[in-house]
Amino acid sequence: MLTKNNYLTAVFILLILLFVFFQPYCVQAQESQNKTNIEGTPTFNQGILIIILLIFLLLVMFIWEPLPIGVISLCIPVILIILDFWTKVSVEDALSGFSNSATITVMAMFVISRGIQNSGAMQFLGNKIIKYTGDNEKKQVIAISGLTGIIAGFINNTPTVATFIPMVTDLARKTKVSPSKLLIPLSYAAMLGGTLTLLGTSTNLLGSQVSARLINHPFSMFEFTKLGIVVFVVGILYLITIGHRLIPERIRHDLKDYIEEYEIEKYLTEIKIAENSPLIGQDIGELLSNKGKNLDIIQLNRNNEKYMEPLELKTIRPNDHLVIRADYETVLEFAKINGVIILPEIKISQAQLENEITGQKVIELVIPDNSFLKGRTINNVNFLNRYDASLLAIRHGGEIAHTDIKNFYLREGDVLLLLAAENTIERLKENQNFIIRERDETETIAYKPLDIILSVGIAFSIIILASLKILPIPIATLAGIAAMVILKLIDPQEIYDSINWEVIFLLAGLIPLGVAIEQTGTAKFIANQILNIAGFLPDIIVLAIFYYMTTLLTDIISNNATVVLMIPVAINAADQIGANPFAFVLAVTFAASASFASPVGYQTNLMVYGPGGYKFRDYVLVGAPLEIIMAVIVPIAISIFWGL
Repeated sequence: MLTKNNYLTAVFILLILLFVFFQPYCVQAQESQNKTNIEGTPTFNQGILIIILLIFLLLVMFIWEPLPIGVISLCIPVILIILDFWTKVSVEDALSGFSNSATITVMAMFVISRGIQNSGAMQFLGNKIIKYTGDNEKKQVIAISGLTGIIAGFINNTPTVATFIPMVTDLARKTKVSPSKLLIPLSYAAMLGGTLTLLGTSTNLLGSQVSARLINHPFSMFEFTKLGIVVFVVGILYLITIGHRLIPERIRHDLKDYIEEYEIEKYLTEIKIAENSPLIGQDIGELLSNKGKNLDIIQLNRNNEKYMEPLELKTIRPNDHLVIRADYETVLEFAKINGVIILPEIKISQAQLENEITGQKVIELVIPDNSFLKGRTINNVNFLNRYDASLLAIRHGGEIAHTDIKNFYLREGDVLLLLAAENTIERLKENQNFIIRERDETETIAYKPLDIILSVGIAFSIIILASLKILPIPIATLAGIAAMVILKLIDPQEIYDSINWEVIFLLAGLIPLGVAIEQTGTAKFIANQILNIAGFLPDIIVLAIFYYMTTLLTDIISNNATVVLMIPVAINAADQIGANPFAFVLAVTFAASASFASPVGYQTNLMVYGPGGYKFRDYVLVGAPLEIIMAVIVPIAISIFWGL
């Protein structure tokens, strides 16, 4: 069986073979790196070949993810320096991503977003949505899309979606609407709203940095807002007229509880320990270690008391009742060998598992993009013992796993169904590695009006200071962090926890790659190859081609990686056909925020993948028409607003 290491070896062998194959076509001397032909196109040389192979390797690694994306990105500066003879990257260039204004601003905006969340502002707005929309699905889509998009335009769209997921799923259940109908609109609206201002998404900040470096034209705060408004309005109209009708109801809205929703009735069985059972006197931990991965004990019922994790040290006594998670064949075998009585007349329900007195509840735990659980299993991180919880099932998109789930490799957007105690639920709620959802949650959120005013005021102050150029954007956002700490809107320790370090490391690695793509002539070379095919077409068609190429690439890899790869190529193409390079920069930047046809291209799509119970094809069905519409609308709007 091929392992990840085998695949990695195969990728490197393929790269070596490609290098050997292209070697006869490469210029052997360093001086030829800068040589151009009579048309001004750089000769294909070793530097260009190495960068193309590096891009290919990164595409494979980003899609396959044998290592966390952040770790892969940190390797980029190292590789560029090792190959500096060809890549033309200095040590200062290789490390420039860490000190870059885009990196600093993105990092600061994660903290600002946490401060706003702490105030209860997002929950307050969510509560207003529930009161306004009632059970009218169309109103729900309008309210969720409109509010999410506007908020995402001024703070980072990723934490906006993370905050709204519990509210939207709660709204869906209370009004008997499938959450599947609402969560894709939530994600798409956040992506569309991110195009309204410079701070809406890290894509805009990174695009601004690349634009400043290559054509000396960074984005101002509201420079492309008029285009963003067009995109936002068109996208929302599509969602409320066509889009939500195309979304299937993957999660039914007429189910009584999580046990029914996750289809785990046949995997939960209650047994009674007989008087003569050989299990008497054994610890539950010892029992589980002997049974292996196909059986798990969820709950111990003794003398009308319910016990859950940690159960390992509980000693089994006669007449104990155990709730077991396993397929029925495993239960039958277990009963035959160990002298236990199966109680088929008892149907396990959510109410039976829960305990109001001790605060035991069944909850959903969503894995966001910055969670330490990504790429790991429950057993890898000793999660259940750490948080004193029992794992019932795992949802990955439209698929539900019931067996061997402790060894299930988790991805962002996966949903864990847990039985947890009240103190555990509170711990999980405070941890940014998770998004928590409780069915029929009746807890009243304690809004803090003064904190809401202060946190939102700080966010708007940052926008005003930056837009009026009183302070540079990175300095304004850092000042915002200081203000939030001073006003006790965020605890100093929360600063580190609120930052999505994977995004920061991604930016730090990709920025020097963009430098190498430009300095080696790779961008000009690739642009020339594209123009050899499409250069005879009108400029607006070439612009549309770059827009759609970027969108398709973003559907496969991350939006930030696509911006770094495509903006230099687009600028060189614009220069060669005599078009406005800034128009091409905008087209690529907006296209990188238009990954509607795939759950993997944009973080918010992955975040709703599990909670919505979606399948990959759902994104294609709903998102592909929107991508095509935007590929027409955006180039036309750019040509009107900025000219070609």
